Formats: sequence, structure tokens, C-alpha cells
Amino acid sequence: MKRGDLLELPEDVGVVGIVDGVLLSDAAVGHREILQLMRRGTKVIGGGSMGALRAAELDGLGMIGVGRIYEEYSSGRIEGDDEVVLMFDPFTLTALSEPLINLRLNIENAARARVIKESDARIIIDRLKSTFYPRRSFEKLLAISNEILASDEMRDFEIF
Repeated sequence: MKRGDLLELPEDVGVVGIVDGVLLSDAAVGHREILQLMRRGTKVIGGGSMGALRAAELDGLGMIGVGRIYEEYSSGRIEGDDEVVLMFDPFTLTALSEPLINLRLNIENAARARVIKESDARIIIDRLKSTFYPRRSFEKLLAISNEILASDEMRDFEIF
């Protein structure tokens, strides 16, 4: 979904769900068009990726947010488009990178399970956040982790 798509919907559409959308190749679905849709009586629900981000930004104005990523945004634990952005092949739509939120949640789960230390988890997440989004991947996560974790922690982390 990109900017302008919502306003092309027929007037009688009662519910719209926003999950994903383009962000860099086109303008992302905008706040104004979501608000305009809601003003005409359409219920707008967002979750997943761009939908979760927009729902967290507009839930106070009536947009409904659902899901874990929405909860992360709405709680303020994460912010910024870069958490959900990924690079993809425009012809096959195959993902060429991994959204930071996916990597972050895996790292945080490993820390909660005491596979890695919380302090190491924060360092790994910070390093991934400073990595240009098209280069974020599970391979990059493992390369960074290998520089930070002790060998036994790294072994356990890889199989976690």
C-alpha cells in the first residue's frame, strides 16, 4: 500500500486493514488519508508492519491497532520506520533484508531465556540499528553476535 491508495477505495467500504506498505520507493500511506477515511465512517485497523506504525500514531484519533508490533510501537519501546523497513526484489517481492523488529524480538527472547546477557543483547541491537537497513539480516545478526558473545554463548545463541 502506498500514499493515495486508501482514497481510491469506494465510498461504501466499511472496514480497511493496513498491514504492510511501501516506504522508500513510493510515499508511505499517509496520516491524512487514514484520517479522511475514518471521517467518512470507515473503520481502519492496523497491524503487522506499516499498519502497526500508523495505528500507534493514530490510535488516539480512532485507528485500531492489533498485534505485537503495534504493542511495541504504542508502548514507546520502539519508534521509527526503520524497525519495520526491509529491502525486497521489486520483481519477485522476495525479501532481501530482515526488518529490525524481527531481529530485535529474537535477541530479546534469547536474553529473557538467559541464552545471552541483557547487556550483550542491547549492544547487538544497537549495532544492528546502526546498520543500514538493506544490510540487516540474520547473517549480519550472527556476525555481530560472534564479535560480542563468548564462544559458548554464541553456540547456544545460534541454536536458540
